[in-house]
Amino acid sequence: MADESKKSMLDEAPPRRYQPFVPQHMQMTEFTLRAVLLGLVMTVILGAANAYLGLRAGVTVAATYPAAVISMAVLRIWRGSILEENLARTAGSIGESVAAGAIFTLPAFLIARAWPSFSGPDAYWKSTVLMIMGSILGVLFTSLMRRTMVEDPELPFPESTAASEIHKAGQRGAQAARFLFWNMGFGALVYLLGQFRLYALDKDFIVRIGELGRSTVRVGPAATQTVAAGGTSIFSAPSVSPAYLGVGYIIGPRLAALNFAGGLFAWGLMVPLLMFFLGPQLQAYLPATAGEAGWEGMASDIWRFIVRPIAVGGMLVGAASTLFRMRKSIASGLGRAFAEFRQGGGPPPTAARTERYMSSKVVLGLIAVCFALMIVLYIWLSGLVTGGVVAAVVMLIAGFFFATVSGSLVGFIGSTNNPVSGITLSTIIVAALLMVSLGVSGPPGVLAILGIATVVCVSSAVAGELLQDFKVGYLLGGTPRTIQIVELIAVVVASLVMYFPLLVLHQGNINAGGIGFGDRQLPAPQAGLMAAITQGIVGGDMPWALVGVGIMLGIALILAQVRSPMLFAVGMYLPLATTFAIFVGGAFKWLTDELRSRRGFNQAQMARSENVGVLVASGLIAGEALVGLVIATFRFFEWPLPAFFETPSFLAGFAVMALVLLVMVRTPLVNAGHPDEPAPPTAIM
Repeated sequence: MADESKKSMLDEAPPRRYQPFVPQHMQMTEFTLRAVLLGLVMTVILGAANAYLGLRAGVTVAATYPAAVISMAVLRIWRGSILEENLARTAGSIGESVAAGAIFTLPAFLIARAWPSFSGPDAYWKSTVLMIMGSILGVLFTSLMRRTMVEDPELPFPESTAASEIHKAGQRGAQAARFLFWNMGFGALVYLLGQFRLYALDKDFIVRIGELGRSTVRVGPAATQTVAAGGTSIFSAPSVSPAYLGVGYIIGPRLAALNFAGGLFAWGLMVPLLMFFLGPQLQAYLPATAGEAGWEGMASDIWRFIVRPIAVGGMLVGAASTLFRMRKSIASGLGRAFAEFRQGGGPPPTAARTERYMSSKVVLGLIAVCFALMIVLYIWLSGLVTGGVVAAVVMLIAGFFFATVSGSLVGFIGSTNNPVSGITLSTIIVAALLMVSLGVSGPPGVLAILGIATVVCVSSAVAGELLQDFKVGYLLGGTPRTIQIVELIAVVVASLVMYFPLLVLHQGNINAGGIGFGDRQLPAPQAGLMAAITQGIVGGDMPWALVGVGIMLGIALILAQVRSPMLFAVGMYLPLATTFAIFVGGAFKWLTDELRSRRGFNQAQMARSENVGVLVASGLIAGEALVGLVIATFRFFEWPLPAFFETPSFLAGFAVMALVLLVMVRTPLVNAGHPDEPAPPTAIM
């Protein structure tokens, strides 16, 4: 009987409350000017670096880990507290999300010809206001569902757990910072020497597909039923790019290979096949003196105007597949959000530090103000009153829905794998269909739809990252209201400056002989997809037959159980030199893993080696990105760059790539530490 009574008391006892790393009763410095300023500097730099990477490679890299390392290294000089470090990391990492939302959508205005130019005060203010509104709404939407989702034991928050453990293991901060900063310098130097033409960054090889005038294809049973064929295509070597190699290393060999498979499908099958069949007809469009350069341009046009629309269809299916796979997580996230709505209110004045947050009433009031401002903004963008009001309503509903989805997905898979572009694509399709049903068409419709997409994309990206930061603060014992305030400051600052890296890269590419956004060196694949879908539904410019082929390809990839049809389709959309270089980076990671296994590393050594490898790759990415922005600035102002050689050698480029290989593989192996040392936190990127 006593045992039963004891068991009943245990069953009725309330569950033990989670104890943060810094106890609630402990007074500790958190919100300081130095932490905020450091975070704002990091959010601008890391955001600009990710804007560069996203426009060129179509991917961004989570800034949480580098921001954590930098905040520890810098604040240690002033003996800053762990909560100060967390606050600086929180502010420093959010710029990457603002950049992701911006690069996925803002170039689409220009690609779709909805804006005549990306320069001037008009483009700046439109871009900035859209980013600010999206960022603030992302913070507010996340604030509504913060408590329920952060405290949900079923959401593992892998990257948040890793970031909190990194802060706890602060004794490794200086050593980790050394790996990051040294490789930032190395990546910057490698890319700078390439820009100074010490070696060739890229190399295209001419490939003859049959022989014009002699090759034929038999199309019937009779020997005379033939058509002329034959042409010339190109095949690209991997770009000598520390950033692309670093991206491949971080995403790993499987995803890098899948991305490269899309490039091989485009340039190893589709383009050569089309050039072989269309060669005799295409020859009529080439000047007699064009030579191989003319065929090279023609192959690029075939890829741009035929293969890329097929890739768009594949990306559509990939986005739909991703959202369908995560339907249970989406439904669960929405349920938690509505439950938080019903709770309302806010913390009492005597609440502990970890219980202090903005009340739901304040958050809802700010959302209402933003909604009113968005109505004015969309009317200004489109010139239509009804269209502007409808656009604001769609933005509010879709923004809250997808911010909830984004937060839920980050809780399961981390912000690195958050399918923000797929979320935005779904928003564009819904908004476009609504606009068409209202009779809105032409440039005003395109402007309204892309305006909705920009705000939803930015808010979804910010919502996912902020929820991740809330979880880190929950684990460490930070103040939620302080995190909310510093995030609002950081997203506004990031939005105010994010236009300038985009402008510099766009105009710098034009001054270097390109076309800006959409050029081979600045493909902006997600923005190109957004522009194509918007024009296709509203303006009727989409080649639907080719998109349909891409949809069938995407379905075939799903049936073949391809892990990520979206990544395969993005590989088709990106230049082959880019996907090839990312694949080489993935191969470097595979080689490192193989060598670690052969050397018999234990779990602690594996974790240390993994951390160092991610730091090396992150440093290479950041180094090239920052120098890339400097080079683009020189081109923006048309300042000349020094050149070692008129025609640099690509063989020298291969030698440079081998040197990068040595650094990326050897550094993690030689810094694995002794087997008896305790295991550090593993960075989950």
